[in-house]
Amino acid sequence: MSDIVLRVLAANTGLRLLACTSTELTKEAAHRHETSPIATAALGYGLTAGALLGATLKVRQRIALKFAGDGPLVKIVVEADAYGRVRGYVVQPDAPAPDRIDAAAVADAIGSGLLTVVKDLQVKDLYQGAVALTGNGPEQDISRYLAQSEQVPSLLRLAVEMDEAGNTVVAGGLYIELMPGHPASELAQLEARLDAQPALGELLRAGKTPEEMVDSLLEGIDYLVLERRPVAFVCSCSHERSRMALKALSADDILELIVEGEAVVDCHFCHERYVFSANELMAILDEMEADE
Repeated sequence: MSDIVLRVLAANTGLRLLACTSTELTKEAAHRHETSPIATAALGYGLTAGALLGATLKVRQRIALKFAGDGPLVKIVVEADAYGRVRGYVVQPDAPAPDRIDAAAVADAIGSGLLTVVKDLQVKDLYQGAVALTGNGPEQDISRYLAQSEQVPSLLRLAVEMDEAGNTVVAGGLYIELMPGHPASELAQLEARLDAQPALGELLRAGKTPEEMVDSLLEGIDYLVLERRPVAFVCSCSHERSRMALKALSADDILELIVEGEAVVDCHFCHERYVFSANELMAILDEMEADE
């Protein structure tokens, strides 16, 4: 079943809710990067958060999350846009897995460091904010960033459930935001409801859809479904972009690649490999000389 993100508005309470499934998104990333179980879980948390926060953006806007720590994973990078397209990678995909894979294990694998959030809001300058990693996992780190850097009253829940073999069973998330001009008590009341329900991972394992999770959480509260959008692992890399990257090299570098017989450009985000033959490299070199 394809992943989706659901965006709803409970106008009377001033709450905006987003719920998503990210099981296939996480599985696709694990397949592309051949991740260990702990790397899969950590990347799954990041991708899920990216899908949710991306859904809060407007047309053509993008967001990037960068978890850089001193743990065995080293760094996780996730990018997402307003269209449900998400991509990401982990620097050490083969990091050894602990006996138990949970939020605490993911926090340990990331370690101490910095969470940096970069937003391209289609204005002159990029927006950038950062907070220290709390050591409590991506859910707490992103929540802290939202509270401190963006001063957005919100709730975030992320879940990545693994089987005994270290494969992803389910993944998903929930993001709730209080709109300006509404009392904090509205968010607190919904948090109490959320805490009284089974954990998000349990709901996902039980097969609950984003619609069902939102409907249960907002029982007795009027709300409007604003959007239901597919979520998927999509990378913006291409043969042409890789070609342009090669053109940024020096002529001597291109000549060296020609002698080697080919050039291979490997995308960090999706592990797609673009191979350029010696003849293609010669054509690139000719273009570089013509542009001088």
